[in-house]
Amino acid sequence: MADPAHKETDTATAQVPPVVVKKYANRRLYNTESSSYITLDNLAEMVRAGRDFVVYDAKSGDDITRGVLTQIIVEEEGKGQNLLPTNFLRQLIGYYGGAMQGVVPGYLDQAMQAFTQQQEQVQASMRKTVGSMTNLFPFSNMEELSRQNMAMMERAFSMFTPFKPGGEPPTDDAGRENLALRMEVDRLRRELAAKDGKKG
Repeated sequence: MADPAHKETDTATAQVPPVVVKKYANRRLYNTESSSYITLDNLAEMVRAGRDFVVYDAKSGDDITRGVLTQIIVEEEGKGQNLLPTNFLRQLIGYYGGAMQGVVPGYLDQAMQAFTQQQEQVQASMRKTVGSMTNLFPFSNMEELSRQNMAMMERAFSMFTPFKPGGEPPTDDAGRENLALRMEVDRLRRELAAKDGKKG
């Protein structure tokens, strides 16, 4: 029987640990993983990339991740990246110090998780739809589509050609028109073959 404690250790080892960032009194942020100073923009990129991090006050050792994340939001909003509606912000401020303050964080967290799941489902559905369309239209370029059309036209004209190669040319108007069309198809086919020869 496997040791449960050993199993937990294996699971924890498999997960990528969060990047530890230290914030100094001069407001500089130090990434201990890359051993370099970074900015709030760098942290925002890490969030978008799905990389977790924690921020500690370099002097006290307190976890100040929440405050830094709030700073990132303020910075983004200041750049004109308006994501939070004004009415939402007013309502959110109104909950501070109220009886519902303890309930709001959990509710917002669940609402955001549900929204994220919905977006992932929509994206998966779109990928599935695009894949189906690709199966319906397998031609990767117009040249391939033209080549297929030419072959189809040749087969169609061959059924209506009133004479076989080497036979007598047609004497009626319809026969001469069919001959002219066939010759045009042959010319286009030779041009496509010449283009393919140059590519090779």
